[in-house]
Amino acid sequence: MYAVRNWLIGGIAILALAMAPADSRAKGVPDSIKLDSLVNLYERVDFNHAKHIALVKDCAECHHHTTGTLVQDADCVRCHKNSGATPVVACKGCHAAQPFSAAALRDKNRAAYHMDKLGLKGAYHQNCTGCHSKMGGPTGCQDCHARKKLGDAFYGSAAYAPKQARVDEKNRSN
Repeated sequence: MYAVRNWLIGGIAILALAMAPADSRAKGVPDSIKLDSLVNLYERVDFNHAKHIALVKDCAECHHHTTGTLVQDADCVRCHKNSGATPVVACKGCHAAQPFSAAALRDKNRAAYHMDKLGLKGAYHQNCTGCHSKMGGPTGCQDCHARKKLGDAFYGSAAYAPKQARVDEKNRSN
């Protein structure tokens, strides 16, 4: 049932993009984006950007700003109102994959002013999961992220789960 609904939504989104005038989409906007900041634990997520573009009215629904514009997020504008146009809108352009690593914290400005800024994982989850909850999209971790064997080991799940947990899981499925 869920797969059929996703297929229909995807089809409608692609049809809407195909019918849109050629000049209505920004140049250089990718149709697909590979999200791989957690590739050591999960398979890469092939994010269907074209499908999501067709579902929203404005790029700012997902992005704080768009390429070539000033930052619009109220928290950022407090200090960055005169920073100039933004060359990149990728989440990883501002949100660090490892926000609490020694390298990220070494930068004095980050330590002093950006401690409240979400890391990359948090930024994705706040934006994606929040919207998916409202729109009826997938919200389970492995709906979007296929976990690798190393991820199972890291989280102590599947074959790496404590023996009692595996027995309980087996009993629930019977």
